[in-house]
Amino acid sequence: MKKSLVALAFGAFALGAAEFVMMGILAQAAHDMHVTIPQAGHYISAYAIGVCVGTLILVFGRRIPPKRLILLFMALVVIGNAMSAFSVGSGMLILARFISGLPHGAFFGTATVIAKTVADKGKEAQAVSAMVTGQTIANMLGVPAGTMLGEFLSWRLAFGVLAVWAAVTIALVIAWIPALPAVKDVGLAGQFAFLRRRGPWLILAAVFLGNGGVFCWWSYVSPWLTTVGGYDSGFVPMLMMLAGFGMVVGGLVGGRICDAWRYAGTAALGQTISMIGLVVVFLIPGGHVGTAVMTFVVAFGLFFVSSPQQLLMANAGKGGGELIGGAAVQVAFNFGNAVGSIIGGAALNATGMNYHYPALAGAPLALLAVVCLAVYSLRHETHTDAYERLRRVEV
Repeated sequence: MKKSLVALAFGAFALGAAEFVMMGILAQAAHDMHVTIPQAGHYISAYAIGVCVGTLILVFGRRIPPKRLILLFMALVVIGNAMSAFSVGSGMLILARFISGLPHGAFFGTATVIAKTVADKGKEAQAVSAMVTGQTIANMLGVPAGTMLGEFLSWRLAFGVLAVWAAVTIALVIAWIPALPAVKDVGLAGQFAFLRRRGPWLILAAVFLGNGGVFCWWSYVSPWLTTVGGYDSGFVPMLMMLAGFGMVVGGLVGGRICDAWRYAGTAALGQTISMIGLVVVFLIPGGHVGTAVMTFVVAFGLFFVSSPQQLLMANAGKGGGELIGGAAVQVAFNFGNAVGSIIGGAALNATGMNYHYPALAGAPLALLAVVCLAVYSLRHETHTDAYERLRRVEV
């Protein structure tokens, strides 16, 4: 892997871990901040709000070269996570989480453009998936490690480690990422001109619906594993590592297929895997093996779509809106997560806490995502070189 992609993957790891580690240490943070668990949920919401607001960094930083933008984003990661580690009250922790979320979407939008630029010809999707691998490894290793730190030492250590990790990433970015020119400056409004077309909205709808569908179930995967799967709660972190491994493999396989075929077609395939997985999750009666396998499969599908969807939006914004396009994927992703959690919770309440039904509630959303991507592919990829690029892919 090229050193520039390694540096980007380090940054993706820091952001991926910072986003999800709070879910594993929520109880400890709530106790230390003297708030209830529902009140501590604001620490998660603050990050998501930061992700959405942070896109404005790209709007007003369009003339800044990509390497300098990445350095700015990593500096915010250092500040946000250091503040989280040293928070003296709930208000300060909420602010710290908001700051931590600011660079998230902007980072992935910018990193996608850099990865495309430094990639070997014909391997752009694999380069993007290599960058995103940092986020999936964070889910496989970083989040469980942070959870254990919170359980056995201090939840503050998890954020302290992430602040140091981001500082190391700054050094790697300085050393390994080449100085690239800023994207074409088309003015403030020009960056959003690509959104006047229907195609990008189909992609964003697919991201929102697909992630919303998966997170109907994923938001409650831990109690699903214990109640339906019959696992002891102490074994759940190991299953989360299995899910993280599925994300890593899914991202790499999706990137490789994407380079050989249609971008939207590949994303539709990944969403189909997730949709079928959700249906099977609803249907299986339970048991250790079945629940473990489906945890892997749905996680595989969730990140199978990452690189094709990032590339679709970066390409849709070509000519000045590339950074906004890439960042918009992360905004839609986080909105989908939030809405999916609400729908899944409603399904639980309506069925007397039957943990099969969140997956059933999410399956139609995932199916709609498949439809959006299939329509986009048929309308916009039929007359491309997709067929010429189609070849047998060894995975």
